[in-house]
Amino acid sequence: MTVVLILVLSFSTVVLTVHAVASLLFASRDRSGRMSRRLSVLESGASPDQTFSALVRKPTSRAAAAAAPELYDQLATYLRHAGLSAPPERVAGIAVAVAIGLWLLSLILLGAVSHGGVLANAVVSLMGSFGLTFLGAYAWISGRRAERLKKIEEQLPLALDIVTRAIRAGHPVISALQLAADEMSDPIRTEFALIVDETTYGFDFREALQNLAERTGSPDARYFAVSVSIQAETGGNLTEILEGLAAVIRGRQTLHRRVRALGSEGRMSAMILSALPVLLISFLGLTQPKFYTDKFSDPIFWPTVACVFSLYLIGWFIIHRIVNFRY
Repeated sequence: MTVVLILVLSFSTVVLTVHAVASLLFASRDRSGRMSRRLSVLESGASPDQTFSALVRKPTSRAAAAAAPELYDQLATYLRHAGLSAPPERVAGIAVAVAIGLWLLSLILLGAVSHGGVLANAVVSLMGSFGLTFLGAYAWISGRRAERLKKIEEQLPLALDIVTRAIRAGHPVISALQLAADEMSDPIRTEFALIVDETTYGFDFREALQNLAERTGSPDARYFAVSVSIQAETGGNLTEILEGLAAVIRGRQTLHRRVRALGSEGRMSAMILSALPVLLISFLGLTQPKFYTDKFSDPIFWPTVACVFSLYLIGWFIIHRIVNFRY
């Protein structure tokens, strides 16, 4: 009983430590929680050009980008959607370091090396530590991304109202966006301020709006960019377009909340059914590798593993299609 308690406390300590370190490394909010990342970088003494490079330009790694450029770009974009400026290789490096730390801790505490099949036990334990670490990292990053996207979509209609009133008062569009950035809080404050910075550094206004949609990953921001692009090409009253867009976004948000409320039970079931098998298998592999290694010699073991893995993928795909639908 004492050994089990020690293991549970050790695992809890590691999880809390990882969470604290990740929060310190990736937190982008300042002391008041309202000052934008852009102003934070400027406060540190960086020049406007360095600020633009840090917040707008994509992080690059020659080795990683050359090996798998499309995958690297997708990972970098996903991290930007979550509000993280760290490049993918840094995030992956931290996750690998944490996984190796968990693996070494399990070897020390559980004495996996004192039993037979040292290599097999160590490999299974290593796979379990990587499974737990990357599952936790994905859950944390996707949670940040969903939270940031929700804030952007909640703030965007109000920001469009401010832009509309400023344009009607006689301000140019860029000045109206700057006023909206001054009045709003993060994350929309930083995103609108970066639009102003991009146009200042020579970007076309429509290109800056497209970059906004790519940075945020918000469909509403993409509608904003497309609406302004169409207005620039065909003409029309921009204030009326923005007013209509704000009304459409508010209507979509109302429908989105209703759909999420009706499908909350299904989404929670999907999350549990998708994550629980991976979590349990990884935890058993990390803490009790002999549970699997003792079965390696059984001729039915590997066909069963392949069958279960195939059924898991089929079930995940079906559940994903059920709980994620267009409306």
